[in-house]
Amino acid sequence: SEDPKVYDMMSDADTVGVFQIESRAQMSMLPRLRPRSYYDLVIQIAIVRPGPIQGDMVHPYLNRRNGKEEVIYPSDEVKNVLERTLGVPIFQEQVMQIAQTLAGFTAGEADILRKAMGKKKRAELERQKERFVNGSIKNGIKKDLANFIFQKITPFAEYGFNKSHAAAYALIAYQTG
Repeated sequence: SEDPKVYDMMSDADTVGVFQIESRAQMSMLPRLRPRSYYDLVIQIAIVRPGPIQGDMVHPYLNRRNGKEEVIYPSDEVKNVLERTLGVPIFQEQVMQIAQTLAGFTAGEADILRKAMGKKKRAELERQKERFVNGSIKNGIKKDLANFIFQKITPFAEYGFNKSHAAAYALIAYQTG
């Protein structure tokens, strides 16, 4: 069973020496996110990464979590992919699932997309964007929305965490705390 005192300590950013959440960036986020459960800690660890930060996902997540902003989804089709993270992509798998759900990518194609985003090779990324947008349009998504979603998910690929990585780090962080 989880110890609320560990989460109190984390929420106070009293985490010097605590695995993965002792950096200045993590310590400034902890009082804002205020983790109260293991899953909150998984999100805490994953959200303080360049991908979610560059994708401007931190403030929407915090605002939605704190009831200051309505939880919305870029489209109804991706609600099940983003529901647990309040409509905000936080994990690499979500980017891949969005490509599969909206644009009809296979799992293998979604992984190629993730790798292309990470390598930042403009020509390959443009091919992937065209495939994503065209696949989304074929599935009834408006072109502007498909472009917007692609733009939002692109920063995640290189600097986002996959969920299992964040979960493993969260377990060690909790145990260290």
